[in-house]
Amino acid sequence: MAAEVGTTTTEARKLQLRGETSINYEEEKYQYENYLPHFVPGLQSPLKEFSHVDVGLRADPEKTFLLKAPGVIHEEITPAIGTEIHGVQLSQLDSAQLDELALLAAERGVVLFRDQDFADIGPERQKRYGEHFGPLHVHQMGGQIKDYPELLPVYRDFTAGAVDNEIKDNVTSVKWHSDMSYEMDPIETVHPIVRIHPVTKRLSLYVNRLYTKRVVGMKQEESTSLLGFLFDHIERGQDWHLRVHWKQGTVVVYDNRNTQHSALRDFRVDEGTTRRHMLRITPQAERPYFEDLGHLNS
Repeated sequence: MAAEVGTTTTEARKLQLRGETSINYEEEKYQYENYLPHFVPGLQSPLKEFSHVDVGLRADPEKTFLLKAPGVIHEEITPAIGTEIHGVQLSQLDSAQLDELALLAAERGVVLFRDQDFADIGPERQKRYGEHFGPLHVHQMGGQIKDYPELLPVYRDFTAGAVDNEIKDNVTSVKWHSDMSYEMDPIETVHPIVRIHPVTKRLSLYVNRLYTKRVVGMKQEESTSLLGFLFDHIERGQDWHLRVHWKQGTVVVYDNRNTQHSALRDFRVDEGTTRRHMLRITPQAERPYFEDLGHLNS
């Protein structure tokens, strides 16, 4: 599971980003200044395997505490994927409700919340919140919040040239992927094309155009043909897509094991006045695996 917190502001900002290990920020006071990315030289510790038990396995299948509390309204965003919940403050959920949230994310792929105060509860609480679901991932290449390497700020300031840099070699900003699906030491890894979800036992494709290179045991032409078909199936299948329009106070919880995502430039870009600022909190889980259950549940 991964959670992203969206914030939007319109103050102008000057920064130096390319080819540096730090960012110089010069502007009037910014509400989320302590969530700006800092780049720390040096390598993070290698990932270590661990025994993971998904907290969704201990949740009430009916999700009584999360979905049936007074004032809570929930609705499907699409029949195949996504649920939006109203009347809940994520910052106030107890352990049982968090377990049910994990189960719901496993079942529906994406859970959307609006008007949340989660961005304002502070990095220490946000870190503990994510740790409920598993050890937190530390991004090997991205920036981090000062003193909190587990919290990954995603920041784009659309000053002169920044928008062009985002898509200068592509016709679109869309790049479907699952975060860090390749990451394990060594960096070249092998994993199943189809993985099983430990909670729902559903099968899902675990390949993406951004990170997957080839199918082991196939000739290059065969691998390219098969992967091209699978990539197109994932990217063009509108029946199992949803689109989230980010607003301030939006939180999206998604299961990174059975979904893919992409950033979109679905907002007006005004030079010097637009920024995209989000926080990613990513608990780690099990190594991808396949289990033949004798039936197809996808």
